[in-house]
Order: sequence, then structure tokens, then C-alpha cells
Amino acid sequence: MRALEYSFRQGAASLWRSRGSSAFAVLAIALALVVLGVLLMLTSNAEQLLSRWTSAAEFSVYLADTTTSEQRGAIESAIDQSGVSAGREYVSKAQALTRFRQEFAELANLAEGFEDNPFPASIEVRVGQGAERDGRVDALVKQVVQLPGVVDVRYDRDWLARVGTALDTVRAAGFALALLMGLAAAVTVATVVRLGLLARHDEIEIMELVGAPLAYIRGPFVAEGFLQGGIGAVLAIAFLWLSQALANAWWGTELRALFDGEALRFLPVRLSAVLILGGMLVGSTGGLAAAWRAGSDPR
Repeated sequence: MRALEYSFRQGAASLWRSRGSSAFAVLAIALALVVLGVLLMLTSNAEQLLSRWTSAAEFSVYLADTTTSEQRGAIESAIDQSGVSAGREYVSKAQALTRFRQEFAELANLAEGFEDNPFPASIEVRVGQGAERDGRVDALVKQVVQLPGVVDVRYDRDWLARVGTALDTVRAAGFALALLMGLAAAVTVATVVRLGLLARHDEIEIMELVGAPLAYIRGPFVAEGFLQGGIGAVLAIAFLWLSQALANAWWGTELRALFDGEALRFLPVRLSAVLILGGMLVGSTGGLAAAWRAGSDPR
């Protein structure tokens, strides 16, 4: 405990003495964490949106204009007997046209140019929870699409899966970039701490001569890197919070439209803690790398 207290006291003093060069290390860590934080914030909001879409997944069965009432009854019977449906709704051609005009008011004039209603009638089916996990939905879709009177079947899960895959790709690319920036930040911390180590060369030699433990020799430099990482992480969190607040204030309408009526949310507490711990780890790693030979050959 005494070694820990001594390390942080000396590390803080060294950080203050070299505050000019330490600012570059803090800034490097903050920039790396801002990149990672922006990625996590956007993917976290996108995952919440995807989760809401997934829980409300449905598929639409589009009917031909020539579909008879008997054929429609057979289609609805197949849906009801599958055990997949949590509810269904028949949408006539007229209702489909009305929906289009209401939801896409700026494009409503396009529908006026047709002599006949171009929108097909459909049966919209809400998928029950857990039904997609055992493959029953896929089996029903394959069955329904072959029934007489069916023109096409659109299943939300297909494009939701593609969106999820794209999200994973973006996350992986972002993590790779953040990792590179984190490595650069660790090198910067190591360089700054190394300068402090060289400045204390005579002091370290004296500590070696009197037999000081390695924890007292190397500890302050690790603590200095730890503090640099912690300060950089806190600055990154503050910047992300301010950016999120400004984004909601300036582009709130656009963001709500993008995220299905929800404002852009800040990082969950768990992810914020991970960012702070990550910054401290990067700083500590850089400090340890710089002080690794301290106590044996500081040069």
C-alpha cells in the first residue's frame, strides 16, 4: 500500500512537471477513445433500433389482383395453422393506396398519374416471439409463396439480418482503427514517460544503490501513464457527452427520424466504464514499457 501511495504521489508530481509534453499523451489517448466512443455510441443506438425492429418483425404476403376469396381463405388458413402468427391483417388495394399517401405525402402526386391502383392487396402477419428461432417462419414463407394467388412474400428478417451483418462489419473496422490509435497513444505515453525517467536518472541510480524495491523505482512511471490515460479517458467521455447533447439539440428531428422516433442516446454506463478503464490500461501499458528497464539500466 505504501508503494502504491508513493507511486501515485510521484507520478502526479512528474505529470505536473512535464505537463507540456504530457498534454500530447493525454490528447492522443483522448482522440483514440473518442473514435472508439463514437463508434460504440452509434452502434449501440443502431442495435437498440434493430432490436425494436426485430421484436416487431412481420412478413407481408402480396396477393394478385385475380386472387379469389377461396384462395385468400386458403392462404389465411395456412398462416393460422402454422403457429407462427401473433396476428394478421388484410390490407386491400384501396387501403394500401391510402397508406402510401399518408406515409409518403411528398410522393402522393406520383400515385395520381396511374389510371388504376398500382398497389397490391396484402396480408400482413406479425411474427410471434421465438417463432423465427426454430425455423418455422422460414418454412411458412416457403409454403405460402407457392400457394395460388400469392405474388410475393416479403420477410423483414431477411433484410434485418443483412443490416446486422453490416453493423458487425462497421464495428470490426472501427475497433481496428481504434486499436491502431490506442497503440499510437501507448507509444506516445511511453515516450513522454521515458523523458521523465531520463530526467530522474541520478535519483534512480541512488535508489538502486540503497536497494530500493523495483515497485518504488518503476511504480511512479506506471502511475504517471495510468493518470495520463485516466485524464484522457475522462476528457473523451466529456467530449462525447457534449457532442451527443449538441447533436440532439441541432439535429434532433433528423436523428429521431433516423432512429425511429428516438433521440440519440449516450453510451450506457457499462460502455463508459469500459472506455475509462481502457484509457487507464493504455496509459499504464505505455508507462510500464518506458520503465521496464528502470532499476537495471535506465539508459
